[in-house]
Amino acid sequence: MNAVTDLLQAAPFRPVATVTPRIEQTIGADGALLLRATEPLAPHPLRMTERLLHWATHTPDRVFLAQREPAPAGKLGPWRQLTYAQTLTQVLRIANWLLTTGVSPERPVVILSENSIEHGLLCLAALHIGVPVSVIAPAYSLRSTDFEKLRHAVDLLTPGLLFASDGASYEKALRAVAGTAPVLLIRHPPPGLHTTLLSELLTNKNPDFEAVVAAFDQIRPDTVAKILFTSGSTGLPKGVINTHENVCTNWQQITQTFPFMANGGLVLIDWLPWNHTFGGNHNFGLTLYNGGTLYIDEGNPTPAGIEITVANLRECQPTMYCNVPRGFADLIPHLRRDRALREHFFSHLKLLFYAGAGMPQHVWDALEALAVDTVGEKIVIATGLGCTEASPSALFSAKAGGFAGLLGVPVPAFDLKLMPNGGKLEVRYRGRNVMPGYWRNPAATAAAFDNEGFYRTGDALKFVDPENPNAGMVFDGRIAEDFKLDTGTWVSVGTLRVKLIEAGRGLFTDAVITGHDRAYVGAIVFPDLNYCRQLCGCATLTLDDVGKQPVLLAALADVLGTLADNGSGGSASQVKKAIFAPFVPSLDRGEVTDKGSINQRAVLTNHAELVTTIYSQSS
Repeated sequence: MNAVTDLLQAAPFRPVATVTPRIEQTIGADGALLLRATEPLAPHPLRMTERLLHWATHTPDRVFLAQREPAPAGKLGPWRQLTYAQTLTQVLRIANWLLTTGVSPERPVVILSENSIEHGLLCLAALHIGVPVSVIAPAYSLRSTDFEKLRHAVDLLTPGLLFASDGASYEKALRAVAGTAPVLLIRHPPPGLHTTLLSELLTNKNPDFEAVVAAFDQIRPDTVAKILFTSGSTGLPKGVINTHENVCTNWQQITQTFPFMANGGLVLIDWLPWNHTFGGNHNFGLTLYNGGTLYIDEGNPTPAGIEITVANLRECQPTMYCNVPRGFADLIPHLRRDRALREHFFSHLKLLFYAGAGMPQHVWDALEALAVDTVGEKIVIATGLGCTEASPSALFSAKAGGFAGLLGVPVPAFDLKLMPNGGKLEVRYRGRNVMPGYWRNPAATAAAFDNEGFYRTGDALKFVDPENPNAGMVFDGRIAEDFKLDTGTWVSVGTLRVKLIEAGRGLFTDAVITGHDRAYVGAIVFPDLNYCRQLCGCATLTLDDVGKQPVLLAALADVLGTLADNGSGGSASQVKKAIFAPFVPSLDRGEVTDKGSINQRAVLTNHAELVTTIYSQSS
């Protein structure tokens, strides 16, 4: 143990109010393990905008949403802020206008564009009158070339209204689905398309608020609130139904786990897209539910996007910072070289929260070391497990002193089933936060639930301590992704992928595991181009050339050796060969989601030639 390790271990955790409920375990008639938290769920609203009314009355001048004003390229505009009172006023005006259009419970509001204050206002306005909202990944409109997924979503939804921020940016997408619904824009209406500008709605001098109140009063717990699309990793995306009760229940489950959020305690700066449940239900929703403040970060974990995020972090002081592991990894170099930035970042921070993928332990360790070096305290790093179908959260690891990959225990008022499946424990969910089904897809809905009403997640978990369920659980892969080698040995893809990325320590950002019916395990790894350029001293290195550089191939061989040294020695825990992917994963081909998650099956199918190379005699 060295002095740095000693210092880290001795450092205290910054106090933060979190609750880890006690877990009861029973055994079902079918041999499944049933887990449930003993803590009851506190009373809570069952309509998603009830808390908007509450905070607009009790803390009218507190800032709810903030976003930078547009500015010339290379510049950052000032923050535009909207208080809770201002938000409610504008939501009511938009809601009043929506009641005069063709929106209804069967004709939802469909939002095509990125996070923005206007996006949030329209979403809340529709929810406030019982009209479902579906936020479509902006990439389906901006990065797609065939608009297949966009057309599929719009055809399935039969929208009553389409919304996009900028008519010029979204013109091609809007024309691809032209005629399906009226179009609402913030700016730049395309010629020849019948559109309305949002500014026109906010200047209505005679809104009929009585009609809005009457519509709000009709909302019931089972009223459909949101239709969020899955990533479509195994086909065209399915529309997940989240009811008002689903989402409100989960907000309360999360708030009871992290009570520091309550009563304005949550301040976020966040880039995560609202078409995903992490950004939309969890981050945006928890801010609203707890009367907090959300700064909209227009950056992201890309070379250009991270610079925007860093600039925003110089001005905002979050109490919780949420990101995907790649986002944290990209932020760490900036924090290391800029003490003023990290002093600002850690000053009010109470919790770091990651989701969407497993966090490598070296990223976790770096965050702890930076916190201790900066403020003399460790910041609790938390995560959990969930899915769009659970609105989204099912388990949390909320204690100080955890480790990367610890998923924790179930949230209150929630049933978790662990069903033996091929030597693993498949996890299934049941609770008031779990969806009733998929939008207009009865076959998929029926297949999604077992005979006791548990949603089949397809994820596998295992106990940290089989004798003590309160010690929590860790991820054990996706059942459908696991495969057998030609020896009959099972390979746990999810587990091995995390270990491989951890061994890579930044050389590559993700990996796809190969080896189905083969003699050994292989991998396609996605290089971090900036890291590789630094390692080989070539500032102009391209993806095509990464696999031709001896120093990078040697580094990859060292990674595989490290993985073998750290493994159990069996063939299922070693990657014998790996190859650098000479391509960027394609959204159109289903290889990656707009949040950056790699689709193992699609990559293997679309790039079978790389798999052949891995297993060729000469490779």
